[in-house]
Amino acid sequence: MRDVTETANNEVDIAVAAWHEDGRWRLANLPDAHDLAHIIESLTLQQTNGGAIALIAIDEEFFMIIRVLGSHIKMFISDVTCALDYQVAAEFLELCDLDMPDEDDEPMPAGQMDILSDLGLKQMELSALCDDNELFPDEQLEAIASRLGFSDQFSELLEL
Repeated sequence: MRDVTETANNEVDIAVAAWHEDGRWRLANLPDAHDLAHIIESLTLQQTNGGAIALIAIDEEFFMIIRVLGSHIKMFISDVTCALDYQVAAEFLELCDLDMPDEDDEPMPAGQMDILSDLGLKQMELSALCDDNELFPDEQLEAIASRLGFSDQFSELLEL
């Protein structure tokens, strides 16, 4: 496992919260992409009709989506095998009650593939994004933000 402190301040990590309020999307940076408990707590504070979403990219290797809607939490990771190398991914699997992958397992997504279906991003589209080896995780998140309707805000937030 990598030491969490090694990558916690890595400039390539992204953690953005998005929620729908007053008819439009609002976005904010989350302070630590590796602190899943804090991210979930932050999302819980955004009590809106559509819930709140965290879009997280770690070290140009994988992305995670966390969605809190009332008392329900949905989670998705783009590559389950990253749990072998990244503590945050291993914690993700533990929170989702998913088995740790084996060294010889193929990269594959895990969690709730329908996490954004009601917002217009279907399971097949999310799966296709995960399968696209040409895209880095930040680009995959940009595609998700575009599909959900807040790509400009997402891009502007990442430039700050």
